[in-house]
Amino acid sequence: MINSAFSRRDFVRTGALAAGLFVAPSNIWALAQQRPSLGDASPIRLGLASYTFRNFTRAQLIGFMKQLNVFELNVKDVKDHLPMNAQEGAAALADYAAANIKLHAAGAIYFAKDEDADIRSKFEYCKRAGISVIVAGDPAPETLPRIEKFVKEYDIRLAIHNHGPEDKLWHSPLDVLKAVKSKDTRIGC
Repeated sequence: MINSAFSRRDFVRTGALAAGLFVAPSNIWALAQQRPSLGDASPIRLGLASYTFRNFTRAQLIGFMKQLNVFELNVKDVKDHLPMNAQEGAAALADYAAANIKLHAAGAIYFAKDEDADIRSKFEYCKRAGISVIVAGDPAPETLPRIEKFVKEYDIRLAIHNHGPEDKLWHSPLDVLKAVKSKDTRIGC
């Protein structure tokens, strides 16, 4: 008898790898064969999510990033990583700039209200920080037309983050893709 301990996480990883290999441009193989010499910039930029370090302060987070030699950050309003308050957020942005850390995304940001003022505040938060991607946690499907309006106005992309089969709204990335297929191309998963 074969014991199959293939978890959902293993399945998703394997599927993502297979899909990535399938759609990879042909020049990716040439890049993979090249070995950059020390000091050369890598064609691959690694980043991390500040939520990973949610129990640590911004100063500690920055120190960890320097130790890891990783300077791309998906930041979240957790601890003091990037407060929603404009003045406190400006201090955080100055700290990241001084450490040469680039904020490339924010989230997960939750859109619990289908109201312009609430949605606008989240897009303003990202605009102030120069962030071009919002990782959205569980926006209701009926909220997407309103969110799409702000995606167009602010030219900020929206990536809907799902938590797998147990997610109440988005069981699969395919559910997200089905819901956004007629929306602005800056909305995805």
